[in-house]
Amino acid sequence: MTINSDDLEYFIRVASTGSFSRAALELGTDPSTLSRHMARLEGAYHARLFHRSGRGVVLTEAGMVLLEQARQVAASLQQARHALHGFASKGPRQVVIAAQPTIARMSFGRVGRALKAQFPETRVRFVEGLGTHILEWLASGEIDIAILYMPAHAGGLKVDMLLREPVRLVMPAHYANEGDTFDTARLGELPLILPSTPHGLRLLAESLASRAGAVLNIALECDGSTSVTKRLVEERCGCTILPLAAVAAEVAQGRLRTARLVNPEVVRDVAIATAKNRPPVAQLWNVIQTIRGEVVDCVTAGDWPDAELIHSAELAEASRSTSTFQPDDPP
Repeated sequence: MTINSDDLEYFIRVASTGSFSRAALELGTDPSTLSRHMARLEGAYHARLFHRSGRGVVLTEAGMVLLEQARQVAASLQQARHALHGFASKGPRQVVIAAQPTIARMSFGRVGRALKAQFPETRVRFVEGLGTHILEWLASGEIDIAILYMPAHAGGLKVDMLLREPVRLVMPAHYANEGDTFDTARLGELPLILPSTPHGLRLLAESLASRAGAVLNIALECDGSTSVTKRLVEERCGCTILPLAAVAAEVAQGRLRTARLVNPEVVRDVAIATAKNRPPVAQLWNVIQTIRGEVVDCVTAGDWPDAELIHSAELAEASRSTSTFQPDDPP
């Protein structure tokens, strides 16, 4: 017969109080439940543990032997609980988090502050990169967690969906004749500044043009940072496509204009991802929940322009009514 720590805890409490009813009151249970536990102990050890009388119970000789051992077991379990609690509060020794540039700019500050507050002894390292590189890093174990635009194929990932944001046409400020929306079928009419293939934004633009039966007009290719691409647009070298979060400051200053791509509306989903085939770092779940909480707070506060929080239950329905693409940011 198997006994467990609860049996021993109940036994210690009955022995200490000398009463089933008093022990039951202290434990928040009923005397009949305690009686069943004690009967199980006596059956397991083939010995009577208590002498019962109208005034309560006292230990037999066998009961006194068991009480000494039970207290040692209880003390060991308590030490284990304290050790695990201390381990959990310290967090992982190191955690490496990667994201594409726009996501990194929007989230890394908040996430870094929160992780250092929660896990002050953890060495946190942030990495920026293209989506294709991030997926390779996850698979090889070079990074532990990614915050990224969902790739078309996510079979090797465990994902926690976070938010959805539209993709916008980004134009020089003098494009005053364009409205707040832009038909994706017209992308071929504009000179575009895009990264070279196989960057995600280039693939996205080519996919949109192909669906519309159009050919892109590539004015310049830029594999530099997002800031370089934005500067080229400011200098009237062409237009590009980016989320509003990437250009919000320049738009507010009147240096750039944007129009939401429609017909179909083009959106991207952002998720926290880990690799299925890699052993998780310690306290991974707590780290992910901290990241999620900071991103949710960022979106709720309106600090992530255009972004809307999504839930996995809503994802299937939303994907039926809008065109969802998963491009990378340029590095």
